[in-house]
Amino acid sequence: MGNAVHTVDVLDGSTKGMSDRLQVGVLTAVANVIGGSAGAAVVTAVAFVKPVALPYSVQVTTGQDAVAFVSGKTEAGFNVTLRPRLAADTLAVGTMDILVIK
Repeated sequence: MGNAVHTVDVLDGSTKGMSDRLQVGVLTAVANVIGGSAGAAVVTAVAFVKPVALPYSVQVTTGQDAVAFVSGKTEAGFNVTLRPRLAADTLAVGTMDILVIK
């Protein structure tokens, strides 16, 4: 196992979630459904096991040629919308990795 990290420097001008800690959550292989037709977007609801106070940031990495965006953030979770990058493409059943930082 690597070395523990004990210091986090917050860049000037950044919003601090908490002054004494950094919280990170990683969700791997979150399933998304198949798109209904060419260019159709799909929405996946992501729920937290325990509530997470706002604000938090979300980064999504898809396993296919799609654009991801996050909406509807609450303390209980959020929605991830995947849209094919090209209008002629249809989303396949797949997975995405999600990083939540507070």
